[in-house]
Amino acid sequence: MNRPLAQRNSLVFSHMGFYVRDLERMARFYRDVLCFFETDRGDLGAVQLIFLSRDPQEHHQIVLATGRPADLRFSVINQISLRVPDLTTLREVHQRVSGDPDVTELVCATHGNAISIYFRDPEGNRLEVFVDMPWYCEQPLREPIDLNQSDEQVMAAAQALARSRPRFQSRADWVADMERLMGYRD
Repeated sequence: MNRPLAQRNSLVFSHMGFYVRDLERMARFYRDVLCFFETDRGDLGAVQLIFLSRDPQEHHQIVLATGRPADLRFSVINQISLRVPDLTTLREVHQRVSGDPDVTELVCATHGNAISIYFRDPEGNRLEVFVDMPWYCEQPLREPIDLNQSDEQVMAAAQALARSRPRFQSRADWVADMERLMGYRD
């Protein structure tokens, strides 16, 4: 599908909002554990809202809204994914979340093309914090990984897993292919 250049970047993901049961508990978690900044809060009719961001260019990246039903047996959010720049930052986040009593189901994994930690927030929503690898391999793929190893060992394990896949390639080559397929270049 070839689209005019002006339309290619006209739809860009900005933020998400989700309903919560305990607004203050959830705001504490996202502020104190994941270091989001509260940019605003207020009421919109009967709904109370808290706006959170980690980017000074974005008024909000996450909106917490009251109104999640108490009898909802599971989170309808599959996951909220947050990218970090490197393994050092990923380990810092791991340390912060592992020390919080409201965090459950903490798991370290590699997808070959990324190293991730997964965990549940105080209301059971799954979060992923990840660092991209400089290569691509097809998905889905998820294997446990030990973040207590050195950077070199973690990177080697992720790369070995990625290389075992038939479509292994550099991330740069994969991005170039996607740009062509999505009509960003010929």
